[in-house]
Amino acid sequence: MAPSLGVELTPIDARDDGGIEQAIAGFTREPSRGLIVTASPSAFRRRELIIALAAKHQLPAVYPTRLWVANGGLISYGPDEIDQYRRAAGYVDRILKGEKPANLPVQHPTKLDLVINLKTAKALGLELPATLLARTDEVIGCSPAPTR
Repeated sequence: MAPSLGVELTPIDARDDGGIEQAIAGFTREPSRGLIVTASPSAFRRRELIIALAAKHQLPAVYPTRLWVANGGLISYGPDEIDQYRRAAGYVDRILKGEKPANLPVQHPTKLDLVINLKTAKALGLELPATLLARTDEVIGCSPAPTR
């Protein structure tokens, strides 16, 4: 799908801090670049480094969960974690009532959250369209509305 949109994807399989630093720095040599960070235990353990490097190199980045955005990342789009726990509780209930786990269907996320950090967007010099902000489930880094 990426080529049909005129987008070139460059997968990175960096397993240590040095590899991550080298890979992200490599993106700075390309025009119109950005990061899509997928969910993995390795990336999660190094999330602070990845977020800091994206900021240092002025790279817009999309992350898998809200936690990344709360820690300074730009945007996350991924499963609603609370909904996932609720659905898991339903499975536990069914198992405790005697259903065999092997007979339960695999479930995919049904609710996705879009979270944006406006402070990070401003630091990157990005002006986000109002239509995007209107669709956002949560905006981080904005001043609360004045109260009367």
